[in-house]
Amino acid sequence: MARSTRWSCRTRDLRPSSPMLDDAGVARIGPNALIQTDLVLIERLGEVEAARIFATAGVSRDVPDGMVPETDVRQLFDALMSERPDDWQVLLTDAGTRTADYVMAHRIPRFARTTLRLLPSRLAAPLLARAITRHAWTFAGSGAFGVTRHAGTLRLTITHNPIATPGCPWHKAVFARLFRTLAGPRIRVEHETCCAEGAAASTFDIVL
Repeated sequence: MARSTRWSCRTRDLRPSSPMLDDAGVARIGPNALIQTDLVLIERLGEVEAARIFATAGVSRDVPDGMVPETDVRQLFDALMSERPDDWQVLLTDAGTRTADYVMAHRIPRFARTTLRLLPSRLAAPLLARAITRHAWTFAGSGAFGVTRHAGTLRLTITHNPIATPGCPWHKAVFARLFRTLAGPRIRVEHETCCAEGAAASTFDIVL
């Protein structure tokens, strides 16, 4: 099932996209969760260690040509936590940052990027959140994504986050890079609750 991953920041159609499923009914997720993690492992740890961690996870290192099963990302993140207990958070933060950079370079049109940067944060951040909502399947998989606003804060929620890890460094890094680059460098991203720590949802507060 083909689906465009080109983003825009129009204000209409604010419903989150439904998950993309493969023929077996497994939800799929954006390939950069795997691709950028692999690149981080190669750069920081070397080719041999990168190959070992992917093998431990039981995940192929072949560059995917489309969406990947969310279970592959789950297995890789679990392997990282098991094999690299001292630095897995740093590795996933780097991978999340690189994923956001890829999205900005290849998925968000230049006009939208320019427009967001020219707007004050109070206007740019909600527009960016709307764009993220329409493409939630690329990072939330089978999880239910939502956005709420209170005073100067936007709360991004992934209920039953399928790839949550304690502190969700990958997701937090993705959101931090996107919002700080496109909606204002002074924006803070605070991770309030986490599915990996027993909560029903992983929540991220975008503090303007």
